[in-house]
Amino acid sequence: MLVFLNGQFVPEAQAVVPVNDRGFMYGDGLFETPRVCGGRPFRMAQHLERLMRGADFLKIKCPFTPKELQEFAGQLVEQNRMPEAVLRVVLTRGPGERGYTPRADGRPTVLMTLHSAPPPDPPVAWKLVTSSYRIAAADPLASFKTLNKLTHIMARSEAVEQGADEALLVNTNGDVAEAASGNLFWVDQDNLCTVPAGCGALPGITRAVVLEICQTLGLPVDQRVIKPGALRMATGVFITQSALGIVSVAAFNGQPVAPSPLVDRISRAYGKILAGSLVGQND
Repeated sequence: MLVFLNGQFVPEAQAVVPVNDRGFMYGDGLFETPRVCGGRPFRMAQHLERLMRGADFLKIKCPFTPKELQEFAGQLVEQNRMPEAVLRVVLTRGPGERGYTPRADGRPTVLMTLHSAPPPDPPVAWKLVTSSYRIAAADPLASFKTLNKLTHIMARSEAVEQGADEALLVNTNGDVAEAASGNLFWVDQDNLCTVPAGCGALPGITRAVVLEICQTLGLPVDQRVIKPGALRMATGVFITQSALGIVSVAAFNGQPVAPSPLVDRISRAYGKILAGSLVGQND
């Protein structure tokens, strides 16, 4: 397996990052995980746009342009002969001295790796439980995919210990924010709903695709604040994420979730858009 590290394609075993890299020491960096379909990273431009916005916010100067990163990603897919995969793009502040204060003259680290694609069939619907961990409401860092995901890791671990597949994260206001690995949608009396920006959730790329689908299909989406208990009344709940796409929720906090044909309709439309990326569309 070849990886891309700071402008070079090298075998994975030879890819070395300094022990004083701030991404390793402090989680001082960002990452993106676009799905690769038919040899092309799906919605790569949107992933890189979010990465660059995050870099500007963190004041990390990426040594490559989005166009260069897109070209390098294509070469990595081709050289590894992995037309179906998950691409991980990592940008850190690079090596630095111990301490929280970053150096202005640091050399950022850029790493791209490929990982096995999820199975072609959609996953079995997940069991979702509310986590005891909380995320900050209106946190400006929530707009970016930072390397510090300890809250989400602990929430997922807690969910697995309870026999569930995924955790629902609530913010410090007690409102639903997101799942540990993606954004949340639900159906309320045939109306599709999702959490608005600013509640502590990462505005996901797949979430944006679903909003586009709804606009195309003429389906209004109500972006509203909701308490976890109110989700028990939903007739259809699903999670969006880049690797798996749309994952239905079969149970929430031990109670079954009623299925909704609206979720199936959106899932089919998403599959068609994903397949369209095979011929260079929507990327």
